[in-house]
Amino acid sequence: MPSLPLVGETLAYVRDAPGFMQRRWSEHGPVSTITFLGRPWTVLLGPDACAEALRNADKAFASGPGWGYLVGPFFDRGLMLLDFGEHHQHRRVLQQAFTRQRLEGYAAALGPAVARGVAAWPEQPGFRAYPALKSLTLDLATEIFMGGADLATPDELARVNRAFVDCVQAATGLVRADVPGTRWGRAHRGRRVLEEFLHRHLPAKRAGGGDDLFSVLCRLRDEDGTAFSDDDIVNHMIFLLMAAHDTSTITVSTVLQHLGQHPEWQERCREESLALPEHPSLAELDSLTSLDLVVKECLRLVPPVPVLARHTVRETEVLGHRIPAGRHTALMLHHSHQMPELWSDPQRFDPERFAEPRREDRSHRHAWEPFGGGVHKCLGMAFAGIEVSTILHHLLRRHRWSVDPGYRAPLSYASLPFPKDGQPVDLVPLTRLPRSAA
Repeated sequence: MPSLPLVGETLAYVRDAPGFMQRRWSEHGPVSTITFLGRPWTVLLGPDACAEALRNADKAFASGPGWGYLVGPFFDRGLMLLDFGEHHQHRRVLQQAFTRQRLEGYAAALGPAVARGVAAWPEQPGFRAYPALKSLTLDLATEIFMGGADLATPDELARVNRAFVDCVQAATGLVRADVPGTRWGRAHRGRRVLEEFLHRHLPAKRAGGGDDLFSVLCRLRDEDGTAFSDDDIVNHMIFLLMAAHDTSTITVSTVLQHLGQHPEWQERCREESLALPEHPSLAELDSLTSLDLVVKECLRLVPPVPVLARHTVRETEVLGHRIPAGRHTALMLHHSHQMPELWSDPQRFDPERFAEPRREDRSHRHAWEPFGGGVHKCLGMAFAGIEVSTILHHLLRRHRWSVDPGYRAPLSYASLPFPKDGQPVDLVPLTRLPRSAA
């Protein structure tokens, strides 16, 4: 399909990102150049090319200007948009919010909140799981990260959720200015909503001693005793709240589809969940080995962030191909998840590929990268795993569901991937009592 002036390959990517990546690989190999959103971008495909940019040995690739062109005004100064020494400094401080002890606290708080949310789901054929999950994960982010949904009314939470959606979907907006009625116009308005919401609650969080992430960020100090400024806290919260609910939502949605299409795996996962208490500890969640295999396979099939954005701050070389300074660069990690050179029958749902002795994810160090890699590897991936496991644990104990075996989620790649039809599942109550209640 020929590219269009200025738009270039943008529409081809948005319509079918995995297919676009496969065509680029087949026709142009691991390093090529496209026009995307009016700019030239160097495309890196395959684990070897992506690995060079992730290792970034000559510090030529910067994350901030890459993501900045796509969503920078809306997630400005979040951890993903910081680089080099400043990124290292902020990441080192933020790591204190994701220690094992804090993760245990988040896990304990997640259980009851997830149970309340899942209990409100209607059991019916064709239930649209994705919007329900989107609402649930935002509620969880508000409760666990901000200390309780009572901070906001349902109407205000709906505005916050809409603001996040608008900010994320700005990435592929063709009009890249604050113009009313455009994606970027809506995203600028959304960013203002999020800033006002967080700044309004910040003084109380600084004064209190809560264990939610917002309160923790107010207390964190570097080795010199310096705290984050108010703006730093708001910037990190906006980014972390987005990351905590958008990526988990698509992951759980993908798992629901495949467990609905593979009842033998659904029952296998359910047996493990029924053997645990209603609200398992972090260590008990770690024992859900079948669910762990399923989640890893679903992250392979639909990585929540299929492409990483970078920008060259100096001329560099990848696999012998020169990349000039000032070039936007796309690390298309999703393609590595689909390569038959790395994975047997890569289009097939096969969680056992992650189990011993197969471990197909070890076919290459960068064969499986759903959380990115290098110094910018997702800081919150452990929390994301806890959230996803907790939601699925409660769904498995409360419901059975089925999905047409021929169903293929019509994914939109206008931003982070999501099912355009809302991910329908046929949801029925689970009448079997868990062992702990028998």
